[in-house]
This record gives sequence, structure tokens and C-alpha cells, in this order.
Amino acid sequence: MAQVAKLALEDGTVYCGTALGAIGETEGEVCFNTSMTGYQEILTDPSYRGQIVTMTYPHIGNYGVNPEDVESSRPQLAGFVIRDYCDQPSNFRSAGHLHEYLQQAGVVGISQIDTRALVRRIRVHGALKGVLSSVELDDARLVARAKASPGLVGRDLVREVIPTQMRMWDEPLSRWSTLTETPPASMDDAQPHVVALDFGMKWNIPRHLRQLGCRVTIVPGTASAAEVMALQPEGIFLSNGPGDPEPLTGPIETVRHLLGKAPIFGICLGHQLLALACGAKTFKLKFGHRGANQPVLELDSERVEITSQNHGFAVAEDSLPTHLKITHRNLNDNTIAGLEHRNAAAFSVQYHPEASAGPHDSHYLFAKFYQQLRPVAG
Repeated sequence: MAQVAKLALEDGTVYCGTALGAIGETEGEVCFNTSMTGYQEILTDPSYRGQIVTMTYPHIGNYGVNPEDVESSRPQLAGFVIRDYCDQPSNFRSAGHLHEYLQQAGVVGISQIDTRALVRRIRVHGALKGVLSSVELDDARLVARAKASPGLVGRDLVREVIPTQMRMWDEPLSRWSTLTETPPASMDDAQPHVVALDFGMKWNIPRHLRQLGCRVTIVPGTASAAEVMALQPEGIFLSNGPGDPEPLTGPIETVRHLLGKAPIFGICLGHQLLALACGAKTFKLKFGHRGANQPVLELDSERVEITSQNHGFAVAEDSLPTHLKITHRNLNDNTIAGLEHRNAAAFSVQYHPEASAGPHDSHYLFAKFYQQLRPVAG
């Protein structure tokens, strides 16, 4: 007999379903992702730290899991919620079942609940704190725990996912990538050197930089500006990461001191940190932008990109200093999706061009960054 699991929300709503993955209890902010595929990339994205992720697509697990489609060393999210679990995956790349993968990683999940009802509730009321449990099944106690659990605002979740040591990155894109770029040559000193500040970086980002022909050094997001510049970067990358950007006073100060020292490219949390370093502010979105089908308008060309996104915070437009120019807008709610510094070589986007939502709509951003490096690299 399948084991019962429950998801309780802070507003008193309780969903009863079947346990998936590890048996246990977890808490986090309940959000949803509208992607039809890519659940393994979602599971391993460090930006989901502290969140219980609901998949809106109803059939999950149908192509199994494999060791290549990962964005970090392990699943990072707090919990996983789906409608129907497929226990007979069918894909020539499959190396295992999703259920066992979650078990091994200690991720608590639930299936067989009405995910449409859950997502509608989040869209109406906003992201809600929740507790997911397959050990405690008393509704009142679960709701009380959900109410008492910490939210995302004001928490420094980056410290839970950043690396502890510097490393060189030498892995290009997967052989299954549909990109047509020429595979990179071996690393040498003639290639532009990019130092990537890792706040919870998805691995496909350094894969793209490496594929372009950059030497990539990854440093913890806590590195100081002096430590970054000691590596003699010809470009600086600011990665994605989880949670509220405003508590990250150290990284904000670091970015402020790095402006003008080398070209800077920021993605997602890196975009927010660049804006904060320039004097802007951020705010929490009602239910965030998460999925592989988010339309973004590039303002200069009026070209629409279909993008992959995962963030719960955004840059406040009324706080922008004059030296920041808006370059992209999210067409679902008109929020800022891209910025560029008017006086320094620095730009950023509030989405993931390393993903393949369009599938290649946003890859030009990596080429733009590389072009800024080439004159420096000679």
C-alpha cells in the first residue's frame, strides 16, 4: 500500500496524496514551475533552495533521470510536488527512476494531489509557506508548523549553496546539446579569462562560457573584490542563486567595487545584485516567474524571446538610478527583465539564457559578453 503524505499551507489548506521520494518532513515556500520537461534540471538548480516546487505539467518521471542533465552536484530544493508519477520511464538516456533519485538525495515529495487547485491558490493568494510530510499527518499540527516556518524575505540562502573553494571549469556543453558552436580548443592563456562569482550557479552557465572559448575560474560568492581582481579577470560573471538579494550586503559591496574593472555579465540573482550595487532596490513578486515559457521583449530590436526563468524577486523600476538602462521587459507583467550600465561595461538579465527555452533565443547574450572580452584579450 502506498504511503500517505500531506502538504499543508499557512492559510490552513491541506492536500493529501501519496509519498514520493524520501520519507520525512520538510518546510519551505510553495511555488510552481510551468515547464513541461526538465524536472531534473529544476531539482538540481540551487536557486530553488528553501522552496517546495510544484510542477504544473501533470505527468512527471516519464523519461527517468541521468547523470548528465544536472545543474549542480545534487537536488537542492526543499520538496517536490507533482500530480502523476510515472514509474516506467522510457528514454534511451534514462539511467534510473525519479522516485529512487529523490530517495537517495533525501528529498521529500508528494504525488496524486490536485496541482491545478494548488497553483490557482498560489496565483490568487501569492506564494505561501508550507510543510510537506509523510511522517506527521495531523492537519492542525502541520498547518501550525507551516505558519511558524521562515519565509524567504530577509534570509541569506546563498550561504547554503555556495562552493567553499575556487575551481577551474573545463567542461563544455553536453554532446546532446543542439547548439552548433564549434567545440572549444583546450584552455590556454590566449583565451579570455572569466572569473565567475558563484552564488548557487547552474552548471550550464560555465559550460556555455567554456564552449565559447573562455578560461573559467569559479570562486565562492563571498569572495571580495580584491580576491577577484587578484585573479586578473578579463571578464566577471555574476551567477544565479536562491532567495532574497537584499540581505547579501557583502556581495553587493563586492560588485560595487568591481564595476568598471572588467566587463560584467549577471544572470538572475546576479542581475539583482548588479542593480543593488548601482543603488536600485528589489521587491518580492506575488508568486514569482518560474518556467520555460516566459516571454521577454528586447527593447532595442523589439524582438521577443521565449525564456526560462526562476526567481521570486525583481528590481523595482521606480528605484533605478539614471546610469542604469532597461534593456528587456517581461511581457507577462512588464517587470524589468534586463539592465545595462550606461557608463561601464556591465549588463544583466532576469532570466536564464543558458537554458534552451526558445530554444536558442537568448544565447546571443553569451556572445555579447564574449565580444566585450575579446578586445581586452587581444
